[in-house]
This record gives sequence, structure tokens and C-alpha cells, in this order.
Amino acid sequence: MPDLDSYLFFNGNCAEAMRFYERTFGGQLEPLLKYGDRPEEPGCAGGAPAPDLVMHACLKLGGRMLMASDMPPGQGQATPGAFALALNYPTAQEARRIFDALSQGGSVTMPMGKTFWAEAFGMLTDRFGVPWMVGGGAQAA
Repeated sequence: MPDLDSYLFFNGNCAEAMRFYERTFGGQLEPLLKYGDRPEEPGCAGGAPAPDLVMHACLKLGGRMLMASDMPPGQGQATPGAFALALNYPTAQEARRIFDALSQGGSVTMPMGKTFWAEAFGMLTDRFGVPWMVGGGAQAA
């Protein structure tokens, strides 16, 4: 089976978002490559976008990766679709800490609370427009 990881697209604030996620979740952000860092290649697709835009970023979280880039100019705007990234923690306390950090400057769609499947679960969209579902402390059956 292949690994299934997430790839997000941003509108010029990818570096800020990925550094925020690195501080919030831990893990290691490498690489963070900007278009200005790439060598000149003849016939390179897409022309030369703004050098400060992120061409590729990868946040390694355990055995998973959260990858991202900025949308190059002329390729449209990045818009969230019908999805959410799900985070599951062993404890309700850790889930609440992450939920609170992600919700700063964002909008909560379901406040963190106890459910029949978890001690703590909530949904939000962070300040970068990324939707999250955060849970922790699974209920005993």
C-alpha cells in the first residue's frame, strides 16, 4: 500500500503557514524551496514566478508528511475544497492545545467538546483557510 499524504496550495503565504504548523505540531520542515532558489533550466514549465513564492515545502510529522506550495502566478487562486485534515491525539489535553493554537485568527465551526467517540473533538478553519478536525482521548466502548 502507498502512503497517502496531504498537499496544500496557498496564495503567497505558504512559508508563513508551514512555519506556523511546524511550531504548532512539532516535526521538521525540510525542505522549504522557493522559486528563486531553483537553478535556471531551459524550457522550465511555468516561466519564472515571483522568487519569494514557495515551490515546495514538506513538514515531516512522524511517518507522515504535510506538503505545500504557493500557487504560481497565472495558475489561478488556491481555494479550499470539500475536505478537512484530521488530527488525532492520544489525550484530550493535547487535542485541545492544538485546537486552540490552530483556531487563533481562524473560525471555529464546531467547538471542542466531548462526543460519544472522543473525550475531545472540534472542527475549525485556520487563519490560512485550511479546515481541520481535531480529536483526542478516544472513548471506551
